[in-house]
Amino acid sequence: NTLIHSLHVVFSLWQGTRDPLFLTGVSLSPDWPVYEESLIKLSVYDVKDKSHQTVSSARSFLGSASFSVADLLKSKDQQLSLSLRTADDSAAVGTVVVCRLKMGEIEDGEVDHIAADTHQKCTLVCESGTTNDKDNGPLMNAVFKNPVCKVYRFQTVDSKLMLVREQMAECTLSFSIPMQLLGLFIQEDSCRIQDLNDLGELSPHWDNLRRDVITRYSQLIKTYQDTLAELEKLTGPAFKPSCSKAQKYLEFIPINLHTQRMRVTCPRKTDSFYDVITVGAPAAHFQGFKNGGLQKLLSRYEAEKKSTAYQCIYYSPENTAKAREILSTVAQLQPLICGLADRLLLATQQRSSHTLRDALKSLAEKTEQFVHALKDELVKSALLALHAARPGYVSKSQMSSQENPPPPKRQDIPHHKEYDEEEWDRVWANVAKSLNCVIAMVDRLQEQDNNKQESTPDQALADVITSHNPATDWRDQLSPLVVALKDCVSEVAERASKSMTFVLLQKASCSTPYGLQLQQRRDTVFSQALAALACGFVMRLYAGIEDKGFLRQLHSVGVVAQFESLLSTYSEEIGMLEDMEVGISDLQRVTFRITEAASDDPTNLQPTVTGRRDHYTVEVPLPLQAFQTLPDELRQGKLLQVIPVLFNVGINEQQTIAERFGDISLQERINQRNFDILEAYYKSLSLPCFQTQADVKELLETLGQNVVTKKRKNVEILWLAGAICRRLNGIRFTSCKSAKDRTSMSVTLEQCALLRDEHQLHKDYFVRALDCMRRHGCRIENVQKNIKCRKYAFNMLQLMAFPKYYRPPEGTYGKVDS
Repeated sequence: NTLIHSLHVVFSLWQGTRDPLFLTGVSLSPDWPVYEESLIKLSVYDVKDKSHQTVSSARSFLGSASFSVADLLKSKDQQLSLSLRTADDSAAVGTVVVCRLKMGEIEDGEVDHIAADTHQKCTLVCESGTTNDKDNGPLMNAVFKNPVCKVYRFQTVDSKLMLVREQMAECTLSFSIPMQLLGLFIQEDSCRIQDLNDLGELSPHWDNLRRDVITRYSQLIKTYQDTLAELEKLTGPAFKPSCSKAQKYLEFIPINLHTQRMRVTCPRKTDSFYDVITVGAPAAHFQGFKNGGLQKLLSRYEAEKKSTAYQCIYYSPENTAKAREILSTVAQLQPLICGLADRLLLATQQRSSHTLRDALKSLAEKTEQFVHALKDELVKSALLALHAARPGYVSKSQMSSQENPPPPKRQDIPHHKEYDEEEWDRVWANVAKSLNCVIAMVDRLQEQDNNKQESTPDQALADVITSHNPATDWRDQLSPLVVALKDCVSEVAERASKSMTFVLLQKASCSTPYGLQLQQRRDTVFSQALAALACGFVMRLYAGIEDKGFLRQLHSVGVVAQFESLLSTYSEEIGMLEDMEVGISDLQRVTFRITEAASDDPTNLQPTVTGRRDHYTVEVPLPLQAFQTLPDELRQGKLLQVIPVLFNVGINEQQTIAERFGDISLQERINQRNFDILEAYYKSLSLPCFQTQADVKELLETLGQNVVTKKRKNVEILWLAGAICRRLNGIRFTSCKSAKDRTSMSVTLEQCALLRDEHQLHKDYFVRALDCMRRHGCRIENVQKNIKCRKYAFNMLQLMAFPKYYRPPEGTYGKVDS
């Protein structure tokens, strides 16, 4: 009953290779019942073209060998040398050396005796479906799925060996975050329709505009509902392949989102690891780029609104953003104030001065916050405009002419003298007055109670308490004032909400259908960007869960998220970059909060999104054991900031055209603006409580010089920005159109540069290591996952325009459908 496992070892014999010597690896699945008596059979094939759709049709059998698990475990150094024999066992055709390898178990003796010629020929050791406990505990496995692992041995400058482990994984947030956002978009737009209906009667002109806007909101909601319904049907991989980037129902899903981790094990050193998130540039591929991307479309839209005689009032983007903020504040604070007011009345029944004082303090703080938020000229002016939009409104000039008013054209925010402009001030001030009355009454009641206790003998006081209930008396005296406060807050909230809804009606009316198309485009791009950011934040949090310095930095000043883009500033990719710029910038509206998970079940460890378009919060649950180790600020739910920055350098042949004959001002502006943001963040870290690496300042200065230097394909900008991000404990992202080809070149180059600069990779092996990763590593597996072919989508002419170190090795590229 001996179990026999058959393993196919596939080698690629490239043309011109002499005396071939290859290292590859296999792993036995944990699901296989393997015992010491189990027999392993190795079958070796020669594959001339590994990119062929069906490998079996492009390979030829070389030979096979067998051994038992016991033979391997009992052999010297757990290594066997086996004769590779033909199918009929008539001849030996080579030798196969089998050794047992475990990640992280490199002994000094292992690395001191190395045959140099072996490492000149190949560096790939293991291609593994198994994962490392350090990188794949229950916490990681809840969010990151389907890992692909590759292990290498590389030589250092002192002739030692380092062990390098690549792992690439999918992320459940690729779909869950966009689906949650779609639900929030639907909820928010449904509330907007209800708010518009709640405006009450409007004159025929404004009522028609309102009906039109409600119709368009309803159409948008229906589109989002259909999209969400389609996404809920999907099963399978947790990523969107690049070939699906323009599919309608997948437009909210990020393209080819994967995590990439490189772990390095060196003799006598602790392990080091380096993470990067790879994702296609957040962009509206389904909607296309015929008229440009968001940055250009939004600028043109605002200019047209100012210059065209729309049938509405023009409000600036700042005022419409303020209107959304005020609506959100009112929706949050009004019910909170009412609840605190009821809590104050409840505190009177407990006859506790301390409880009463605490309740009053909370009520006062939130009421003052409410009053302060509504002390804005926008609310006052919008109330006047809404008054003028009511049926039967006639201005003084119209009264004198006795003529019907013509339909209003575009106008500035109106101020009508015939309307009582002081009314809002009085209503708004009544909230503060009512609060002062409540505070004064609480003070008086407590003072009277103190005086009674001091002046009344003990027995007489007992008689008074028996015959009279002071708690009921307190409640009776305080209740009318609390009711008055709640009524004032309710009246102010209603007026403010209607006025701000009227402002947003103007924006929606001015926009015509084109405006809501822009909203949908912005929602699409933001959804992709947030899914990527949430993935990166979770991975960075998991990696730094025991790093007290990082956690302090996280809750004090936030963490930087550095997006590297390789898009060109030519043709359609200009539109993609314009989309990406707005999408990354919109991430400033996102905060994160760490929460305690209900249980360790994977379903309870999935991040959730709450909020509205003006502000979203992503809650990241941690198991109890991990949550309890966090600093107090994080356990108490402090909102955590992420500072997104974007740097772009085009590297392909289209960028060559742009640099010689086109316009690269978009790239220059993006890099300069985001350098300023990154520099400001660094200065926030220059506090006594933070110790950043000494060379960050120098790197920043060099980056600043490169940003303003006129140099073609200045990829040093990307290298410097990435190095700074890592030194600032940031989150690294790398993007191109599909995160498949140019991204793979960038990621592998960064990994080899890290091995060279941080782990003393021998300079003679830099290019070999680079080619090995690109030919055999995780990134070629990413290509296979996306397009079912193991070739990067480049041709020879394209690669001639690429910077030297961004070119893949011979035989790994060709014309394919990407």
